[in-house]
Amino acid sequence: MTARYASFAEFYPYYLTQHADRRCRRAHFIGTSSAIASIAQYIDSMNAWWLLFAVVSGYGGAWVGHFFYEKNKPASFSQPWFSFRADWVMYWQMLTGKLSW
Repeated sequence: MTARYASFAEFYPYYLTQHADRRCRRAHFIGTSSAIASIAQYIDSMNAWWLLFAVVSGYGGAWVGHFFYEKNKPASFSQPWFSFRADWVMYWQMLTGKLSW
């Protein structure tokens, strides 16, 4: 069972330990990128199916990374809001080169 964290600053180092395998981080990055593209497509088309695809691809990429590469349970199951925020921080760090992907 994952410990409960009182702050995001406490949670994020733990979050990174759950993404030690680069393939997991890559799956997250691809899923998040696909979710961003799907949201952009929704804005362009106003077709709500793109919003569903954004959720499925975003979480799907993360879950593939955890279940197939890390062999652990996604932090979103126990800390959904911190995990959502941490995913975006990790995405930005990979995008800017601060964190390898």
